[in-house]
Parts: sequence; C-alpha cells; structure tokens
Amino acid sequence: MKVITSIAGFREARRRAGGALGFVPTMGYLHEGHLFLVRRAKAENDLCAVSIFVNPTQFGPKEDFARYPRDPDRDLALLEKEGTDLVLMPPVEEIYPPGASTWVDVDDVTSRLEGAARPGHFRGVATVVAKLFNIVEPTRAYFGQKDAQQVVVIQKMVRDLNMNLEVVVVPTQREPDGLAMSSRNVYLSPQERQAAVVLWRSMGLARGLWEKGERDAGRLRQEMVDFIAREPLARLDYVSIADPVTLQELSRLEGPALISMAVYLGKTRLIDNTALGA
Repeated sequence: MKVITSIAGFREARRRAGGALGFVPTMGYLHEGHLFLVRRAKAENDLCAVSIFVNPTQFGPKEDFARYPRDPDRDLALLEKEGTDLVLMPPVEEIYPPGASTWVDVDDVTSRLEGAARPGHFRGVATVVAKLFNIVEPTRAYFGQKDAQQVVVIQKMVRDLNMNLEVVVVPTQREPDGLAMSSRNVYLSPQERQAAVVLWRSMGLARGLWEKGERDAGRLRQEMVDFIAREPLARLDYVSIADPVTLQELSRLEGPALISMAVYLGKTRLIDNTALGA
C-alpha cells in the first residue's frame, strides 16, 4: 500500500499503475461501512484507491470540523489489511491552495433536506469530490446509500459535467439493531446509542404501513414524527418522503419514494434513509 500526500505524487502513481481504478473518498475514522466500499472497489477493479481528507468547506460555522474524529494510524492499518493499493492523504493547502476561489454548485437538489439544514454543505461536497475525481481519475467511485442526498448530488454533477466515471451506490451498512454505521456514532453516550435505533424503527413503521397499502405521504410522515417524539432522548430535525431523483416532497406515493430523516441524539445529529418501491 502506497500512502501519498501530494497531488503530483498521486498522479504519477496513477499513471504508473494504469488499469481500472475503484475509488472510495472518505473523511477518515473508518468503520465497517467504509471497508465494505473498499472491498467492492477491489473486487470490481484492477486496483483500489482511498482518500482520507476531512474537507473543511462542507462544515458550517457552528459545525464540528475541529471535533470531527480522526485516527489516521488506525485508518491506514485497516486499509492495509484490506489490500488497498493507493491512499491519498493531502493537507488542506494541497486541495485548497492560497487564492482558490472556484466552486462547484449543483442547483435544485441541494436546496432541500440537508441542503436547507446545512447551507453551503453541498457546495463544499461537490467541489471537493470534483477535485478528487480530477486528481484520482477513477474508473468507478463508490458511495454509501446512507448519504442519499449526497449520492443524488454527485450523480447529477457527474452527468451534468460529463465526467468520465461510473458512480456505484452501495447499500447502507448497519449495526445488528439497525443503526446505520457512521463516524459520528462515536459521539453517542450509551443511553443515546440505545435510543438511536428510533431512526431505523420509525422507517420500519412507515414501510410496514406502505406495504399494507398506505399511499398518503402526509400520514406516513406524521406516523414517523409521532413515533420519534415518544423517544425522550431524540429531537427531530426533519422527516422527508420525496421523489428519489428530484427530492421534491410527495403528497402521494404513486411510484418509488425516498424516506430520509435527520434526528438529534443529544448534540449528535444522525441521518438515515430507506427506499420504498425501488
């Protein structure tokens, strides 16, 4: 495994390696969900590259950039065990050199849900992912379905800008009780961790009603809201039942739908989603 900190160094390594490259962009503090992506990338390509870069431009002024968990030594040990070929670990000034003022804005699909709750977040995400794609030149890039809106944004950016790669979306990896694997789960107290299963269970409630024939999106949302409200440690940010491509809210479910949510457990904000009729 080769660990590279410079753009020039990575481009040279990519040129020498050749072949189909599977790429997993991460912000580090890796968990089993990340490693599942790495395994897919290795299985489907000649070589696998992973980036570890905590991107400052996707954090708002009141968010947890400085507090975001980091353990690069552990990350590298995990990636080496998985047989990763290349790891890109650039400093911030390598990705955002002094005077950098070019941004990637993906309109419309970024104005709702996480985009409304975290203004500027997807501008930072789209910009850094576009930069990483330019540096790494992957054949395929792998993303988890847990960040459903991010997936929609990246897919649209790749289409709109005619980028020459395939975006591969991998199912959300979950703990045995249903909680989606996330680097932020480490912030949860034992009591909050136990309560966090309310996200998965509320989506299961909505799915059960849908499977019984309920198509009124308003009723499904309200059932989820009421269910979450019964968990004293949980504070709801939003529940959405939307078109999976446009992310426009639905009034009735006549086709596929994306249920997504954000819930606070103490100071920790967790997101999750599930697809209906996909």
